[in-house]
Amino acid sequence: MATQLLFIGTTELLLIGGLALLLFGGKKLPEMMRGLGQGVQSFKKGMKEPIEETTEEDGEEAKSESEQTEETKAGQ
Repeated sequence: MATQLLFIGTTELLLIGGLALLLFGGKKLPEMMRGLGQGVQSFKKGMKEPIEETTEEDGEEAKSESEQTEETKAGQ
């Protein structure tokens, strides 16, 4: 019974779309959807950036650690 709540049919989508059209109007609705699309796009971009940054930071940390060990060996 709980799984039936997750599925939205065509009738429900049309009803939701009609209510949104009535509430926000024909001119404002495309602007809102465009803003929503840009928000989703920036979210996806933001989700990719930390992964790239952590791999870059890991590489820099490994490089700096190897440089430090070389300096200590040279100092001895």
